Amino acid sequence: MKVLVVLTSHDELGDTGRKTGFWLEELAAPYYRFKEAGWEITLASPAGGCPPLDPKSNEPDFQTDLTRRFEADEEATAALSDTVRLDSVSADAFDTVFYPGGHGPLWDLAEDAHSKRLIETTLRAGKPLALVCHAPGVLRHAVNEDGTPLVRGKEVTGFADSEEEGVALTEVVPFLVEDELKRLGGIYSKGEDWAPYVVRDGLLITGQNPASSAPAADALVELAGKTGA
Repeated sequence: MKVLVVLTSHDELGDTGRKTGFWLEELAAPYYRFKEAGWEITLASPAGGCPPLDPKSNEPDFQTDLTRRFEADEEATAALSDTVRLDSVSADAFDTVFYPGGHGPLWDLAEDAHSKRLIETTLRAGKPLALVCHAPGVLRHAVNEDGTPLVRGKEVTGFADSEEEGVALTEVVPFLVEDELKRLGGIYSKGEDWAPYVVRDGLLITGQNPASSAPAADALVELAGKTGA
């Protein structure tokens, strides 16, 4: 089984002068779920090379056993330092796709034509796709074959407005994930703030927040096994 993990290349948190990027737990936890399943993992990002890590995600309060394991893992860190360019990959080469979050994807992946095509092609080929935390916002321009929003009528979740308020970035981000999914006609639901919450609708899996990254990866492994991706 081959999985493509798509990371952000964006490192500026709006006009705040602070840095952002991908959220470490949302890469580390799924990475080891996929490893345990025996999957072949390829990391990609729009710019290729080493994607920016949200420095906040590596503060002591947000570190986990798996983030520490990842940082001490030479194979994992080598792969992270040399991600392939997103425009060089084909959905045909992978059985499934996973998008970690962090605030970065709201600026680049949400507007990236290659990401949009990857999402659409993956699902139309009958392959499962999972996105967690802010990454469900990357679905904003993806459409069905009839041109309607991909999330319209689908059960989805993603970083809640209340969680964005909790980190005081409501006025900084280019759009709010919850509001955008609802605007597009998604059937949005959420669990408690910061608690694991995962929704599956057909081939699409979405997770609400960092704590949902491991359960979302588990759901993807299970679904890929059932679909024979």
